Amino acid sequence: MEQLVTHEVKRVRLPSSSPGSWFTESGEMVAKTLELPDRNNQRDNRNTSENEASCINAGTYLVTKEEPIPANDPLGRKERPYGHFRLHDVPGRAGILVHKITFVEDLLGCIGVGSRFVDLNKDGTPDMVESGKKLKWMYDNFPSKFYLKISWRD
Repeated sequence: MEQLVTHEVKRVRLPSSSPGSWFTESGEMVAKTLELPDRNNQRDNRNTSENEASCINAGTYLVTKEEPIPANDPLGRKERPYGHFRLHDVPGRAGILVHKITFVEDLLGCIGVGSRFVDLNKDGTPDMVESGKKLKWMYDNFPSKFYLKISWRD
């Protein structure tokens, strides 16, 4: 049986987002993470203009690498012209990815990664910088399968 490593994301609850840090199994902090605020694992209604989605619940999830998704994907998936990661068996949710992001409002429940937080649009909510560069580094250096433990710092 294959022995998989476990990484951990430790995040905090803010009114407008759930920023965190990504640690490898050895305890090295390798990325910052950005998620939606905790709204009890709620999915986005998509029938309203307001993003009502939540970050996912704390827990441990299997993660796999995924190849870039081309435009006009035959499976109907959103184009992502870069490698990314998928979380599996997230209770009450589907399609949870780790991908690049700048603004938390662009998320629908996924985990955005980057190098550091900056309030780019001066709205008081952390934004992510160097996301594409950090995601590429993670994709190039992480195993094809691993576990990700997501927890709260409070």
